Amino acid sequence: MRQRRVMNQINVVPYIDVMLVLLVIFMVTAPMMPSGTIDLPSVAKASQARSNPLKISVRGMDRYDYADDETQTKLPSVSEQSLLEHVRGAQAANPERAVVIEAEKSVRYEAVMKVMDLLQRNNISKVGLLVTTTQ
Repeated sequence: MRQRRVMNQINVVPYIDVMLVLLVIFMVTAPMMPSGTIDLPSVAKASQARSNPLKISVRGMDRYDYADDETQTKLPSVSEQSLLEHVRGAQAANPERAVVIEAEKSVRYEAVMKVMDLLQRNNISKVGLLVTTTQ
């Protein structure tokens, strides 16, 4: 009688069959899955402000310019305290007025965030960033 040899290899054919069945199932069901959509606002759809916003220009760390087009006020190099007083006064007269912050490309992001944090800590509402297009 002949002796049986011990087989030292794994039979992978059943594993391949299972993987192919799973692949077919996923390929059939994937198009049926609902896809999530996110509606992002675009600049063209943004609503126009009812009144001219207050403009804070960040020129560097602790260097700010203040401009109010309605009262024709332009103050270069104002301190944080003076900036807060002017913004509070303008929003006290018209609470719907927005405050926009603008900065040049060379200004550090940290300086812009410092102004936003200062306004937020002092309960100034409707703060945004001013975006300008270059041509």
